[in-house]
Amino acid sequence: MGAASSSISGSEPFGRKLCGLEDVPENCITAMFMYMEPPEICLLASVNKSFHRASRSDAVWEHKLPCNYKFLVRRILEDQQQVGEKDKLIRRKKEIYARLCRPNLFDAGTKEAWLDKRSGKVCLAISPKAMNITGIDDRRYWEHLSSGESRFGSISYLRQIWWLEAVGNIKFEFAPGKYSILFKIQLGKPIRKCGRKTCNLDQVHGWGIKPVRFQLSTSDGQCAMSERHLEESGRWVYHHVGDFVVENENSPVWVKFSMLQIDCTHTKGGLCLDCVIICPFEYRGKYTFSD
Repeated sequence: MGAASSSISGSEPFGRKLCGLEDVPENCITAMFMYMEPPEICLLASVNKSFHRASRSDAVWEHKLPCNYKFLVRRILEDQQQVGEKDKLIRRKKEIYARLCRPNLFDAGTKEAWLDKRSGKVCLAISPKAMNITGIDDRRYWEHLSSGESRFGSISYLRQIWWLEAVGNIKFEFAPGKYSILFKIQLGKPIRKCGRKTCNLDQVHGWGIKPVRFQLSTSDGQCAMSERHLEESGRWVYHHVGDFVVENENSPVWVKFSMLQIDCTHTKGGLCLDCVIICPFEYRGKYTFSD
């Protein structure tokens, strides 16, 4: 037994040649990539040519893309491409994934969508310009301020109003899962003073008298509602509206959301509205919100 083992270990094929990463079959690398997150795949693509080819495989990236990615390409990416580039974009799954992970404006720049780089789950942001807001076009009530911190380059600032109603909706094909809706709001007007960013609170009033009501509803009958006084000033807060569940893939859902303070016994003002966020339920903790 010992002699046989010695003979084998000393033979030419086994004694002089060791297997390296370049000897790993490409189909094995592809199978391994199926269980890895996209950033790890991109990192390993530089190991050698076999890893690089496997990292570009459509089989790998089709597995990483959300089940509704064809809808995302039609709704979001195709409008951004020139006609001659569309077919090339749609054929290459890795490029589709990379493009969808960037912030992508659509619907005339009033909405934005992006994928989480690790999970491939979609998130949305909706500008006040895509919403119906009481008095939004009247400069006595609202002012539009440029902002480098906003996804949309501007925010809506409420000077003073008696009746506040901000309502938005979106028809979208979500992948199955649970989603949360949040309003991004700040009490106080952002300004620069002596070259530093600060917040003017002079016009903030009326938010502690009666609560603001946040509501959502979907086309399949789901509803949620929450109420709270707006008390925290000087910084952006994501106020949680509620959650909804999508059960069927390839089925568009209408989602309606709103923020109301319609008690006309007092005025309220000094509020900034940046956007509304729709994100997977498990990502809600990434945003600062008050329940």
